Amino acid sequence: MISFSRVGKWYGDYQALANINAEVARGEVVVVCGPSGSGKSTLIRTVNRLEEIQQGTIRVEGVDTHERGGNINRIRSRIGFVFQQFNLFPHLNALQNVSLGPVKVAGASRASAEARARELLAKVGLGHKCDAFPLQLSGGQQQRVAIARALAMNPPVMLFDEPTSALDPEMVGEVLAVMKSLARDGMTMVCVTHEMGFAREVADRVWFMDAGRIVEEATPDEFFERPSSERAQKFLAEIRH
Repeated sequence: MISFSRVGKWYGDYQALANINAEVARGEVVVVCGPSGSGKSTLIRTVNRLEEIQQGTIRVEGVDTHERGGNINRIRSRIGFVFQQFNLFPHLNALQNVSLGPVKVAGASRASAEARARELLAKVGLGHKCDAFPLQLSGGQQQRVAIARALAMNPPVMLFDEPTSALDPEMVGEVLAVMKSLARDGMTMVCVTHEMGFAREVADRVWFMDAGRIVEEATPDEFFERPSSERAQKFLAEIRH
């Protein structure tokens, strides 16, 4: 579903990503973890070209997402992205936020887009909040609307960039529950998260990053019980402490 080949990314003289080679299979859930500044969010943001790369190729369903002259809006419409800070339109209610993309980008009728939006809001437990505006919703509710909005384009893959890090602790569970439901439904997902319980329970594989590299790639059991790299061992020891 997603392939990274010799991907490199620089900010001036600083190399944020170094020779990334990895693949995500269809229906797989990959959790990307690692210390702050390790390149996790940069990596996930290169998939739909929110960040440009200077080296290598990234393909989603065989399409080079960084190809010169490529239709970036079409590419992004096939990749659901959930941000840390929700990024909802404050002047639109939940129903309008979710139905906007299919109407404006995919050319769906307003009636069909709104019907689908109601289904998706019900799926994330917010069927009763269709008319609520973002400021009338809790952080957890806003993030669930954001997930519904990403799903409205029927993407084959979903990317999550630390979706719970801006939430109060009591709201984290409700967002993770929606993500777990998507995983059970077979959605291909790449999740940058500090929620190690989620990684252990839901991930098919864990990628551990440090200094812009994927230094360890393992099943959750292998990663949490027998991490092979010294950096991962230290990272897990600090989390447990």
